[in-house]
Amino acid sequence: MSPRNPRERNRRRVAVLVLIALCATFLAYSIVAKRRAQAALSANNDIEAPIAAQMRTLRSLAPDVRARTTQLLALQIRQLPVSMNKVPLANSLASFSTEGDLGQHTLQQVATTLAESLLQQPQPATFSGPNPAYIELAQLVRFEHVHVTLDDPQFSAATARLVADDASREKVDFTLTDLQGTKWTLSELHGKVTLVNFWATWCQPCRREMPDLEALYQRFKNQGLVVLAISDEDAATVKPFVANFKITFPVLFDSGDKVNELFKISGIPKTFIYGRDGKLVAQAIDMRTSGQFQAMLAQAGLH
Repeated sequence: MSPRNPRERNRRRVAVLVLIALCATFLAYSIVAKRRAQAALSANNDIEAPIAAQMRTLRSLAPDVRARTTQLLALQIRQLPVSMNKVPLANSLASFSTEGDLGQHTLQQVATTLAESLLQQPQPATFSGPNPAYIELAQLVRFEHVHVTLDDPQFSAATARLVADDASREKVDFTLTDLQGTKWTLSELHGKVTLVNFWATWCQPCRREMPDLEALYQRFKNQGLVVLAISDEDAATVKPFVANFKITFPVLFDSGDKVNELFKISGIPKTFIYGRDGKLVAQAIDMRTSGQFQAMLAQAGLH
């Protein structure tokens, strides 16, 4: 119903016009803001996409070139403006950097980049605990001996989880069967130096370290080295691989992933070395070179 008073009608008309003007202004601002956001995202993508593309080529590079390239990528990521992709890029580079021996300086550059990225843009925790980026950083600190400064509850929680996982691995025991049907029990190997390696035929870093493991097994088996390679694949898949790579150490099958769960394996390859007293003396969170494996075995008394 329209008001009878003409002044009231004019006031309402003016109010409607003002409201329309405000809506038009807000719409125009929203369009401009959206365009600016899209332009910023596009600009970030122009910078980030080449970094991601170069990261995918790292495994094809010679070790010295790969180390230099990894350092350069770490610096490029560190200089990126804060965006939704910065932490994932830094985290991905960290996971690549632990494959093989890229040198302590490279690892430190990568860890610094990841720590600074997390400081700029803290990541949300998952339903099961710390965000994977904090776990990756904690692993670099604990197992690759880099140094970072990050006062964050998730980083502290990730570090505490790694400590607890190592404590449980000290007590773990298992019995698995190899390709020939022989059963192997970890606790029965006291007096030996036991290297437990988790791997798969489809895993490129696993494939790369297998020849080194075989060579080291041949070198040290008479000194008491036992190598147990654990796969969750079936025998039909593993047997041709073993024959092709001429692997002579035991390859065990963990079809139900029960031993993987005992060791809390979240990615492969992973290697654990137990001394003659059954205590865990060394471990690797990724692929290792022959020289790195030898350094780990030296901690168990094999030289």
